[in-house]
Amino acid sequence: MALNNDPERYGAVAQTLHWAIVVLVIVQVTLALMADDLPRGVEKLELVTRHKSFGITILALVILRLVWRLLNQPPPLPPMPGWQRVAAQFSHWGLYVLLLAMPLSGWMMSSSANYPVSWFGLFQLPDLVSPSKPLSELMHELHETFAWLLLTLIGVHVAAALKHQFWDRNGLLWRMLPFRRGR
Repeated sequence: MALNNDPERYGAVAQTLHWAIVVLVIVQVTLALMADDLPRGVEKLELVTRHKSFGITILALVILRLVWRLLNQPPPLPPMPGWQRVAAQFSHWGLYVLLLAMPLSGWMMSSSANYPVSWFGLFQLPDLVSPSKPLSELMHELHETFAWLLLTLIGVHVAAALKHQFWDRNGLLWRMLPFRRGR
């Protein structure tokens, strides 16, 4: 498979970044749900610390994906009504915005709560803001709101891909699947 995108499908770089982010989002949701169920303590702290590290990883991968997308145009969308084309563009850019907003809001929440953010214990990231209880509470609410918006938009994205693949039969889904040729 080619590294670059072509007119028919996404290349290996775009696919790898896409699916790595998908897996990491699943990990993030799992870690967040597990941590929510735990009382304060060492186990919860370890899960939250991992959650932060994976969040920073997602942030870096999304930035790489955006740079790659700017340097390597995606394949054109198959023929579809104009409103679906607009909805596809809106949902893709909405996913990018939320995938950036989630880790940034989490990082700001930690900074404003005076909790450090490290990347898998290898290095500590600088605080984005000074400690502030009101800001920490606001960032916590935003982080949760962004999470629900992201999960909703992911659901719409998956449903649209499945609809295009199996209802419209236009091969849209196969463009992002590795090792798949044709429709």
